Amino acid sequence: MANSIKYALLFLVLLSLLSVSNLVQASRGGGKLHPQDCRPKCNYRCSATSHKKPCMFFCLKCCSKCLCVPSGTYGNKQNCPCYNNWKTKEGRSKCP
Repeated sequence: MANSIKYALLFLVLLSLLSVSNLVQASRGGGKLHPQDCRPKCNYRCSATSHKKPCMFFCLKCCSKCLCVPSGTYGNKQNCPCYNNWKTKEGRSKCP
């Protein structure tokens, strides 16, 4: 009986550590990309714009900070909170 309580308590501690880990990751941007994954993701993200050079510059900058690039070529920024919330001095989104 005492062993089952210990195992249940250990399970709850491990579960709470995983939850805290996920919260910390979400507060840092929620990114799951590796830095080497940024270029291909940004290539696709910027594929529909006529301003490819500035789009790639800012996308790569944002991806390296947030480790996340929203899906698609436009919008969907709610998928990457860090990417979505990084603003310029004027209050516009810094990330494409």
